[in-house]
Formats: sequence, structure tokens, C-alpha cells
Amino acid sequence: MSAAKRLSRPVAPGSTIGILGGGQLGRMLALAAARLGLKAHVYCDEDDAPAFDVCHAHTFARYDDERSLAHFAGACEAITFEFENVPAQAASFVAERAPLNPGAGALALTQDRLAEKNFLVSLGLQTPAFTAVSSPEEARAAFGAIGAPAVLKTRRFGYDGKGQAKIASADGVMAAWTVFEDAPSILEAFVDFEFEASIIAARGQDGDFVAYDPPQNVHENHVLRRSRVPSPLSAAQVAQAKTIARRVADGLDYAGVLTVELFVTKDGALLVNEIAPRVHNSGHWTIDACLVSQFEQHIRAIAGWPLGSPERHADAVMENIIGEEAADWHKLAESCGALHLYGKKVRRTGRKMGHITRLGPKTAAR
Repeated sequence: MSAAKRLSRPVAPGSTIGILGGGQLGRMLALAAARLGLKAHVYCDEDDAPAFDVCHAHTFARYDDERSLAHFAGACEAITFEFENVPAQAASFVAERAPLNPGAGALALTQDRLAEKNFLVSLGLQTPAFTAVSSPEEARAAFGAIGAPAVLKTRRFGYDGKGQAKIASADGVMAAWTVFEDAPSILEAFVDFEFEASIIAARGQDGDFVAYDPPQNVHENHVLRRSRVPSPLSAAQVAQAKTIARRVADGLDYAGVLTVELFVTKDGALLVNEIAPRVHNSGHWTIDACLVSQFEQHIRAIAGWPLGSPERHADAVMENIIGEEAADWHKLAESCGALHLYGKKVRRTGRKMGHITRLGPKTAAR
């Protein structure tokens, strides 16, 4: 296997940024690239990908189509990905042909919940108690050690509540294990948190680091409903959250935007729930409340540009538009907010169709 390509100089305006994945995050990355005078080439295995509508070029092909991947990589000066379920093999393949950031190693680690949790522990960060389970017997034994309630999570392919189940009894462990079809998993202690927060940060290829104010996040049916800044976190907790993100980014030798999802416990501790090696739904408010959004920040980082200021100029509440709520687009357009619709043709329960951000005068975190 050849070594991964590295960026030798900043990507100049007029050049092409490649994006693996064509969802709404890819769409917003392409729009951010255009603002900087860069072109976007989107690669996706879905022919109606929302990002296709706003990019300079696109490739519709499977992620195991090496001929198409090679053509795509050859057309791009730098490449990134918009979601963590891009096959690691595809990421490694293009990384041998064009600079890929974040790197294929960071992608592979965050695709496996056990590897991710072990990495976090190696950095000295606090997480919920967890145990790897690979059989019904191990799952039952782990539940006996961790106690009720607990959460069974598949090690791979989980987001928006997929691949996880809250467990209240040993029988519940067995039922969830059956639903997960014996997929390797982890059993994790349930955290009775005060609220959820996240820290969106960026690390440049030169090691420079910036972080946005952490929002408070509210979920409904395992899907993010809204994010609010400033959050109830104290100044000391905000500083701690930024330190956590810095430790993760440095530990991964990361370039680009990453998100660390946090549980804030009733006694004020910050427990790391998950890492997202990408721009994140809880950072969408940065488009309208910051001079440099998370999307522009990510493009800057992967293109070798200087990072921009993460400072916000307003308080913000970002609300997701989910499923059939998008049918009321006319009413949403009349409301006092910044409306973003993703161009998705099919409305489904739980599907993120857009978001709206409402701004207010800036107040300081407490």
C-alpha cells in the first residue's frame, strides 16, 4: 500500500475540493468552498444526493468502485468526507492519490465505538463506564457488572439513535442482542445527565487550534431537535470542553473540524459520549451567528488555509426541521429566522430536511 498523500502547499482559489458523501453536510461544505472561490466535486452513491445541486462536479458511483474513486481523486487538490460511515477502504484508496483530511486513520477509529472509547480513555478523558461484548453470554455478564439501566450499542454504523437500545433488565439485553443480530457491541452505563452539550473545534495542518462556544443540545426520539448558545456551562466548563477537544484533535493528529459530544452530569462533570470526525448538526448555528462558520472553517483547514475566528456575534437557537415539518416551508419562510432547506425530495419520519436559526443580542456565557 502506498503512503497517504500530503498537502505540499495551500489549495489556491479556483482549485477543486473533493467531498466524499453527498448529504446536507456535503451540501453546506460545497457552499462554503464556493464562498472562498474553491470548486467542489462531490462523490456519492445516491443519485439524488442534496449536495449534487450545489457543486461544480459530481460523481455518482459506489464506494467500492475503484475506477471512479481514482478518477475523482485525480480531479481534486484536496479531499474530505462529510459523514463517518464512508467505507474506510474507500478513504484509504483516495488518500493514496490525493491529500485526505481528516485522515483515514481518524475515520476508521471513529467508525468503531470500542476503539473510540479506548482512545478516549488513553487520553485520560472521562467516559461512561463501558465493556466490549461479542456474545449473548458476555452481554449478560456485562449487564450484571454495570447494572441497570445500561445502553447496548453496536460498535459500528450508529447515529441518530440507530444501533443502540436502553436496557433495564437481563432479558432486555438478550432481546436487544437478538435485534442487533449478534453484531459486536459495547454495553455502556446509562448516564442520568443534567443536559447534553457539544464542542465543535478545528485543527489546522500546522497544529493551530480554535473552538466554538459549546451549545446545549436537546434531542427528541434520538434526533437532535435544537442547539442553543450560549449554553448553561460555566466559564470553567467551557474551558474544560475546549481542552477536551484539543486533546482529541492533537491525539489524532487531526486536520479539519471535529465535534466531541458531551454529557454534563448533575455534579458538573463532563463525560465524553462520542467523537464525530466532521462538521456537525449541533454547529449549524455558526453559519448565521459567526463570521466564519464550521463549514468554512473545515474547508480552510483541509485546504491548508489559516483558520478563521470562531467568535460568535449573536446568541442563537438552531432548530431542526424534521420530516413532514418541511411541508410548512412557506410558514417557516415567514418566521423571523435564517431558513436553510436541504433540497431533499422525500420527507420521512426522523429525517432532517432543514434547519432554522433564530438570533438574538450576544450575551456572555455564565
